[in-house]
Amino acid sequence: MNSFVLLAKIVRSPELRYTQESQTPVTEMMVEFPGTRPEDSNLLKVVGWGSLANEINEKYHLDDQVVIEGRLSIKTYDNPEGFKEKKAEMIASRVYGINGGIDSTGSYTPSSAEKTFSPSEPLPITSASFEPNRTEKTPSEVTEEEDLPF
Repeated sequence: MNSFVLLAKIVRSPELRYTQESQTPVTEMMVEFPGTRPEDSNLLKVVGWGSLANEINEKYHLDDQVVIEGRLSIKTYDNPEGFKEKKAEMIASRVYGINGGIDSTGSYTPSSAEKTFSPSEPLPITSASFEPNRTEKTPSEVTEEEDLPF
């Protein structure tokens, strides 16, 4: 299955258009996301259709940080020199705005309004959400003859 989730920054504002035949709304925008090295960045065209196209056009603007869920598509174009060129684009199925941002290393930086847990603060676990698996042996129950997977 072709499923793709991307944390990116909008670098070209969403443009709303309509198809000629059925007047279906279509929105296109360019997003930038960090590459594997800090100095690299990647651009990707994102396309939204129907009601999602209207939502993207209304809610999101240049320099907004978004999480985009969708699928990748490869389009083939004829360039002016007569060669075929392939470009990836993303067909969005959901878009989520985020308050924080992406720093130059590609890490997410939460805004001051977002709750973060410190390493010294224990995460909340309720008895209803945690049921120990009793089929596994505890470390004291493992004998020396058993082969351990490491």
